[in-house]
Amino acid sequence: MRTEQYIEELLYRYNCVILPGFGAFLTQKISAELQKNSNTFSPPSKLVSFNQQLQSNDGLLVNYMATAEKYSYEEALAAIITETQHWSRMLSLGQRVKFANIGELFLNAEQKIQFTPVSQINYLTTSFGLSPVVSTPILREVLKEEIVALEEEIPFIITPEQRKKSVFRPFLKYAAVALLAVSTGLTGLRYYNATKNNEQIVRQEVQEQVSKHIQEATFFYTSPLELPSLSLEIIAKKEQSIHYIIAGAFRVQENATKKIDELKERGYNASYVGVNKYGLHQVSYDSFTDVKEGLKYLKEIKSTESSDAWMLSPK
Repeated sequence: MRTEQYIEELLYRYNCVILPGFGAFLTQKISAELQKNSNTFSPPSKLVSFNQQLQSNDGLLVNYMATAEKYSYEEALAAIITETQHWSRMLSLGQRVKFANIGELFLNAEQKIQFTPVSQINYLTTSFGLSPVVSTPILREVLKEEIVALEEEIPFIITPEQRKKSVFRPFLKYAAVALLAVSTGLTGLRYYNATKNNEQIVRQEVQEQVSKHIQEATFFYTSPLELPSLSLEIIAKKEQSIHYIIAGAFRVQENATKKIDELKERGYNASYVGVNKYGLHQVSYDSFTDVKEGLKYLKEIKSTESSDAWMLSPK
């Protein structure tokens, strides 16, 4: 069976894919980030991890594989358990279990399962087609700050001196003219910015004075109108969620009806839940509006009736 492929397909759509009796692959959304060392922008993505503690069957992977392989629910569950047992034996022998496009599992020194994800695959569908971008930093502001600092540290002082003939005199003259032009331009730029800021401050003060006069010109010559107080009593009706303890899922509705009749003869409050997104007809032992009572009943069913029972709750 192509279990790895089915797990990969489900990771694009769900944040948790449980392998019954083995563990679960989890995904967590990570925002876009900038790596300053390499000037690389990474798009939003999903980080894949593995949790050995989540082993209870939620039916997601089993139903998906049963539909794809055209197996019954029980056959798909048995095939998954067989494969996970094989992976457990590989780990106990010190081997690594590799999942294509997902990562690899191995045991550490404490005999606990460790997971190394594959970084090249992005399971976030909203970032499909986006790849890391390397950007060259812009140095314009740095050069500007260096010129301003140089201007402040090296003043231009002109002192009379006796002219001497020199081969380098024309070049020195041109260099002095260039430095003087740069200094004049920077000084003019600072004066322009200061003048512009002063104009903005004056304009803001005028607007505040106008707003103040408008607020003071409101009509206070008439007595305010007093309205009678009105109190409303709002009763919020909270919808009660129904939690079903699922006994089985059947491709043929007649089999689901037979299962309901069988459970009712045995004293269960069985009911027909409906068809799930995989086209399977679901049957429940009972239903509860209190999730705590439902979980307590589910625990009792697992210990006395069927270990494959699970709870279906609204999202």
